Amino acid sequence: MQAFVLGLTLFRISSAPFIFISAVFFENYWLSFWLFNLAALTDFLDGKLARDFKVVSKLGEILDPIGDKLLLLFSLASVMLVTQDGYIGFMAVFILGREFWVSALREFSANNAISDSTKVTFLAKVKTTIQFISISMFLLSFAIDNALLVFLASFALLLSLLISLKSGVNYTFNVFRKNKRM
Repeated sequence: MQAFVLGLTLFRISSAPFIFISAVFFENYWLSFWLFNLAALTDFLDGKLARDFKVVSKLGEILDPIGDKLLLLFSLASVMLVTQDGYIGFMAVFILGREFWVSALREFSANNAISDSTKVTFLAKVKTTIQFISISMFLLSFAIDNALLVFLASFALLLSLLISLKSGVNYTFNVFRKNKRM
């Protein structure tokens, strides 16, 4: 089971560049859409299976967040390049910036024995879900050439940005509050 769970994570990591290439270079939005949704599903599945079957591994703990960030990075880059929309680019840059910031906070908290201050929260899970829904909506809108769906996807991306910033601020305050006690 551990190999299967790790395989799901590796699939997510390896599919990210293919989503980008198929959307940006080949304009094969259907392939990007289905590949992205399958990869997003692995994000849910690998965590659930690892917890349910107690097959959490150190390698999986390292690769899982990398897979999430690569999927988000390549997918948002695809959306930015296809839409050529500065507003979407602005949101994507802040969303990605938050991801790198929280990764740095996690590293800092691990090095200072306060890892509990950066455990994944429900709000962060909601953020990821809305981000994935938004990206899926963008890719579908490109495939069916639907401007209304692009607008709705942009709204969902804005919502995910607001939640991203809120959860990033929460993590930051948690880390600095716990670090002051040391």
